[in-house]
Amino acid sequence: MSYVAVVLAAGHATRFGSDKLSATLDGEPLLFHAIRAARAAPVSRVIVVARPGLDTGSWAGEPSVEVLRIESNALSDSLKTGIAAAADADGAFIFLGDMPRVPHAEAARLAKTIGHAYAAIPRHDGRPGHPVLLASAAFADIANLTGDQGAGRLLRTRDDVVFDDCTDPAIHFDVDRPEDLGWLAGRDRADKN
Repeated sequence: MSYVAVVLAAGHATRFGSDKLSATLDGEPLLFHAIRAARAAPVSRVIVVARPGLDTGSWAGEPSVEVLRIESNALSDSLKTGIAAAADADGAFIFLGDMPRVPHAEAARLAKTIGHAYAAIPRHDGRPGHPVLLASAAFADIANLTGDQGAGRLLRTRDDVVFDDCTDPAIHFDVDRPEDLGWLAGRDRADKN
């Protein structure tokens, strides 16, 4: 199977109050953590859908990182742009730019789990998280999304979605406000002790 990773990074982060994806965590922009997680997935390339002016870094080596710039901050537009660029793949992992602690091994687990399903989603304590692996069968449905909706509502209506129960709650950790960065850094220090 041929997979690509799509990192969604075009939002304006109104709750954060400033440029969230450029905020520093562990000495580098928040977005870089998401790109690194996407590159650790079993993919041939990584597509970053970003707003104009966002520093997406410079990534040497494989898999390659391609940046697509869009003006819209609507989640559906970001997702549609990334999926359209992934049209030749058998599936696409969807990573969110504000989720810096996604476990790197989770994408490989999803690739083993998906089989012939429409999508594979990690789950911790009964709650779905990220990344999500969409089979190419989902691409046409993604193209019909509108407004500020992602694939969540669509996936909740399907009975051919499989779940990978994982032990890492980081599949839920996103950054919405500046204090979330401090919480993540503090949590990481506590986990190391």
